[in-house]
Amino acid sequence: MKTEFDNLRLNDNHSYDTDINTDKQVVKIYCRDELIAKMIKHKKSIRYFGVDGYQRFLTDQ
Repeated sequence: MKTEFDNLRLNDNHSYDTDINTDKQVVKIYCRDELIAKMIKHKKSIRYFGVDGYQRFLTDQ
């Protein structure tokens, strides 16, 4: 999911928001104000989440 997450984040058609709070970081990716993916980094743990059908937002690379 990491490479897919980077694909979504680096897409010019999408926007993303980062929230850092002490030892926790949350990155949310939006497509037209709709949340499509989220990454949560807490200490040494990284978890990726995507909405159902997030693959349709991926670009060919």
